Amino acid sequence: MDPAHVFVFGVMGYLYLKRKRKRRTWVHEINAARPTHGHFVTLYRPLRERDPVKFFNYMRMSIASFDELLSRVREPLTKRDTNMRPAIPPEEMIVITLRYLASGCSLKDLHYSFRVGRSTAGEIVRKVCQTIWETMKGECLPRPTHTACLEIAAGFWERANFPNCLGAVDGKHVRIVKPPHSGSLYQNYKHYFSIGLLAVSDANYSFVYVEVGSYGKDSDSTLFRNSTLWNEIESGTLNIPRAAPLPGSDVTVPYAFVGDEAFGLSTHLLRPYSGTHLTVKKRVFNYRLSRARRYVECTFGILTNKWRILHRPLDVQVDFCVDIVKCCCILHNYVRARDGFNFDDTLTVVGLEDDVNYDIIAVNRYSNRYRDALIISSVMQVRCPGSWGAFEFHINDFICLFIIIIVIYIYGIMN
Repeated sequence: MDPAHVFVFGVMGYLYLKRKRKRRTWVHEINAARPTHGHFVTLYRPLRERDPVKFFNYMRMSIASFDELLSRVREPLTKRDTNMRPAIPPEEMIVITLRYLASGCSLKDLHYSFRVGRSTAGEIVRKVCQTIWETMKGECLPRPTHTACLEIAAGFWERANFPNCLGAVDGKHVRIVKPPHSGSLYQNYKHYFSIGLLAVSDANYSFVYVEVGSYGKDSDSTLFRNSTLWNEIESGTLNIPRAAPLPGSDVTVPYAFVGDEAFGLSTHLLRPYSGTHLTVKKRVFNYRLSRARRYVECTFGILTNKWRILHRPLDVQVDFCVDIVKCCCILHNYVRARDGFNFDDTLTVVGLEDDVNYDIIAVNRYSNRYRDALIISSVMQVRCPGSWGAFEFHINDFICLFIIIIVIYIYGIMN
């Protein structure tokens, strides 16, 4: 074909496509109304100025806590204005992120309520979550020191009557939408897709350690064995206090974490006795351990009820999901330390509990010896409720006393 004809046909095709192309505005009229009609102006500011109670419900934290959070992350979130458009201020970015985490809405909902683009909302949420984690993890999730471990153990002894406890450990499956080309890597034993969250909590419903991002197919024990926490325990780099005598006893046992039946028994990890035909002392031990272990389950409940994005499957990329969960854990500890928690946050949502996956690791005899030392000691005994709480007795003695009374009563009737 003649080059001139090629040129003519090319120009004609270009003009045709240009005529067909639909003109788009620089900024959509919905987003252009953000300075006057966005929720940051119409809802956030009135609540902040007039109603601190509703502000707490809206932002999941008090005004003082919000201002403190803003001061911590303002600098890394500040962007320069350009000739094209002014930058979104850090305060509005935090409000958008907190509403996304607290309400469980979608990024498209943020687009309509805050009058920002859907992709812009996603970038804001991700940037804020990463900044909160990097900026505040040293304060809200510090590496446990020797003194901190002793304080945690004292809290469990005071509130759960379980001695030498370094924390309650458990795993949680955070629902996600199936990642593309992932096969069954993220499908857990409950037949939905998830990423793993391994956490250790203290007796104040605060996280001591979290690790996020493992495959959903992994069990709780696998999460623990693959975690940095377990590696530090095995290598001796974790600041675990030396073995100490039990309260009111000369029996010396190591400090240990407590977990459910899914975890393997080891020197620094205790689990309940398995089986149904257990002795009285073993049943008492299981009861005490269950009281200590429930703190991490309650902590998970408070976390998911306050940050309701965890109530639904996360429909973003896996690494974005990890950033969201990490940020929620940091905010949980931050708000817990400054504002406490509400009663509504402690209510259990049916269907969000994790069952036990019995992928159990073998028990060694040395670990069993430490657990048996606990049930032999006088620490594992039953306390009478009410005003008789200071009076303690062994349940075996109670059974013997009851039998003696019955024998005396029968003997009196016969004579």
